[in-house]
Amino acid sequence: MTTTLPAQLAEIRDEFLELEGKDRLELLLEFANDLPALPERLRDDPALTERVEECQAPVYIALEVADGVVQMHATAPREAPTTRGFASILVQGLSGLSTDEVLAVPSDYPQMLGLNELVSPLRVRGMTGMLARAKRQVNAKLGA
Repeated sequence: MTTTLPAQLAEIRDEFLELEGKDRLELLLEFANDLPALPERLRDDPALTERVEECQAPVYIALEVADGVVQMHATAPREAPTTRGFASILVQGLSGLSTDEVLAVPSDYPQMLGLNELVSPLRVRGMTGMLARAKRQVNAKLGA
């Protein structure tokens, strides 16, 4: 089965796949450093974010939909750079997509990044959980 990824997610995937092991980890750390801060309205009201239980580190996400366009927000501790990097990849990769595009992202996208041999399966499962929760939030907003 071939699934066409939205351009920004395909570009992120290709960036990782162009690199070898250690360099892929460095790129993941770059993403970790690029995770945008939560908007003040979300920082001030933790009830607006959802804890991603699949992650060992305390990761919280919130998705907003306006005019059919998704904006993802996430927070993850600096002490958990792998998880923070995965959150940043999804924030950058999903934000700006339509709701249909987000819902069509393959659930195995985290495995497409070529990090399976470099990070623990638990960490990859955390990113998979973030993606699943992001899709669930989009579905909930569409049903509201």
